[in-house]
Amino acid sequence: MQANTFKLWLTSFLFFTFWVISGNGQAQKIWTLEDCINYALENNLDVNKQLLIVESNKDQVLQSGLSMLPNLNANGTNVWNFGQTIDQYTNTFATNTVRSNNFYISSNVTLFSGLQKLNTYKENKINLMASKYDMDVIKNNISLSVAGYYLDILFNLELLDIARAQLSITTSQSERMEKLVDAGSAARGDLLNIQAQKASEKLTVVDAENRLYISTLSLQQLIDLPVSSDFQVEKPMLKPVQSPDDKINAGVIFEHALKTRPEIKSAELRVESAQKRLAIARGYVQPTLSLSGSWGTGYSGVARQLDPDSPPVYRFDSVGYTKTSQEAVIIGQLNYNYRTKSFTDQLRDNSNQSVGFYLNIPIFNGWAGRTAISQAKIQKSQAELDLGIRTRDLRKTIEQAYADAASALQKYTASQEKVKAQTEAFKYAQQKFDVGVMTSFDYNNSKKDLTRSESELLQAKYDFIFKTTILDFYMGSPIKIDRE
Repeated sequence: MQANTFKLWLTSFLFFTFWVISGNGQAQKIWTLEDCINYALENNLDVNKQLLIVESNKDQVLQSGLSMLPNLNANGTNVWNFGQTIDQYTNTFATNTVRSNNFYISSNVTLFSGLQKLNTYKENKINLMASKYDMDVIKNNISLSVAGYYLDILFNLELLDIARAQLSITTSQSERMEKLVDAGSAARGDLLNIQAQKASEKLTVVDAENRLYISTLSLQQLIDLPVSSDFQVEKPMLKPVQSPDDKINAGVIFEHALKTRPEIKSAELRVESAQKRLAIARGYVQPTLSLSGSWGTGYSGVARQLDPDSPPVYRFDSVGYTKTSQEAVIIGQLNYNYRTKSFTDQLRDNSNQSVGFYLNIPIFNGWAGRTAISQAKIQKSQAELDLGIRTRDLRKTIEQAYADAASALQKYTASQEKVKAQTEAFKYAQQKFDVGVMTSFDYNNSKKDLTRSESELLQAKYDFIFKTTILDFYMGSPIKIDRE
């Protein structure tokens, strides 16, 4: 009994877990514009690549800052020499195997080198800030692209609603006309015209559905989201289209953007970086003064000293014979005992230190320094031209966006009037068609005109929303959709 209960509990648990993981246990996510932008910025490969560039530039700043500090290096050796060799510490020949050690510590600091290291540090800091602005440029471009694709989906949603509404009207008319034809009150030709219009509007609905699918697919691909048929975006209640503030014109927007846009900030920093690069190049032809210091010592296996534990022995040795009597000549001498000098004593006794100033004056180096200066001047001019180009492009973009927004507003206003007129005309045509004083051909044409004018109004509406979103963005406002 308990075993069956446990099996039942385990089966229920596994089913519930699978149900939750498969997504059936939660509501379908509705993506807002902010959700799409945030997801794109987190997963976009270009953003992640630029982030690595920023991290690399941080390392460059750290490295160039530390390079101005004194360096410190140490090394040690342990060597065995075989055969005859001259010992570096005793300056004597050794024929047996000799072990030797060397230990060395040195430090060097550049006192003056034309301020190259300082300017390199400043240049790297400028490049770091510029790379951060470059990442902001990438994020801004992605955000604008996402907003455009998002608004395209909203446009296609409303376009699909219009197509379905028109199909519903035509379907009702087709059903009504069938009854009139069956009753003999209407010609069969009118029914055929209505049915043809119905078929055409079905095709329009299918086309609108396909456009909606393509725009939804494009947005998912843009934000690097795995494509899913369940992807849905929020359909907010948009504010009515309003004329922009008369005080805000293209010149005002440009002046504000010139002070805040990351692409301009990045270009300005590139000019500063080029100036530092020129200063570095000029340092190549200036004298270099450095300070160095070192300490070293070593050990040799053939270095010997008197053995204090073994007293000398007085010995008498024959050194020859007298010339006349040939008597042996005996002299006495002390024989000392030696031992290898200890490792500690040798390290102490062989210790040596040095300190010195080193001055290097470039006189002729194949004109490399002058060439570096010339190249740096060219790079500085290129950076200044890039700044001018970005400023020009920004001005053109804002002027074009402002003109497009003004044109879209005029088109929207005109389309509103046209829709209003076409709506009244269609109501009148529908009344005439209902009483049999208008042909189905003229009725369909009136209906087509209304559908076309509604589509034009819808297109002008979203075109104006996108263009004003761009202008607001250049004025420093975040990318968003104004809701009621």
